Amino acid sequence: MDRSIVGATAGMGRAALKGTYAAPAIQKAFEVIELLAARPEGAIISDMAASLGRSVGELFRIVVVLEQLGYLQKSEITDRYTVAYKLLEVAYRATPSHDLVGAALPEMQVLALEAGQSCHLVVAGSGHGLVIAREEQPGTRGFSLKVGARIDMVRSCSGQVILAFSTLQRVEQIVRDIEEDGDAAPVDRDALAKRMAAVRRNGFEMRKSPITYGVTDISFPIFGFDRNVVAALTIPFLELIDGSQKVDLEAARDLLARTAARVSDRLGYRPA
Repeated sequence: MDRSIVGATAGMGRAALKGTYAAPAIQKAFEVIELLAARPEGAIISDMAASLGRSVGELFRIVVVLEQLGYLQKSEITDRYTVAYKLLEVAYRATPSHDLVGAALPEMQVLALEAGQSCHLVVAGSGHGLVIAREEQPGTRGFSLKVGARIDMVRSCSGQVILAFSTLQRVEQIVRDIEEDGDAAPVDRDALAKRMAAVRRNGFEMRKSPITYGVTDISFPIFGFDRNVVAALTIPFLELIDGSQKVDLEAARDLLARTAARVSDRLGYRPA
């Protein structure tokens, strides 16, 4: 990162604090952490000082204390400091990121009520998907999957959404796990690649259930703070013969899209 830009940004931050409560040591500590977050290769104290427009003396004790507390780590070879994993651990404990189900369930409850349809949350397992949470619609008629149900990653709506937004390495690992299962049919990789591309273009998947008559599966991805897909949120939309469902298919899709976005937001996801 350009040092002049970092220094200017830091200067703007300090100027913006005028007229408010000041905590110089805390401010310097976060300036250091934010600077190093943009420099995975790390930096020595003199480089930090130059980039932030501060003196080495201002930062030396701050950096040493951050290291002692476990938020920074120093290379024995280069003397460069980098951000340690303790910062991530604290963030996980302090936010819903550590608990996908805890972040999703309140939103799923609202979704089931507004849409009048059940919904479930699927994560990728070893060669299969797994339902880790569900919320049943409040009426007397509905369709839902049980928590703990295993999902076909290639054929299911939820599985294809997870695969479509996963890295190529993760997709390859999941496909290998499926193929190593003696009971599984061979995976048509070309067909799967085309399906994944279509899902990525649309941002979601919606199609007739390959298993249950009268059900249209709708699924949207859930993203984590690192912008990787962590789950798929799915409505198995049950269309009643008399048309008495609470909302139509398109309205349910829109409600699901907004719910998935809120869950991702609770997990710390910020679009690029």
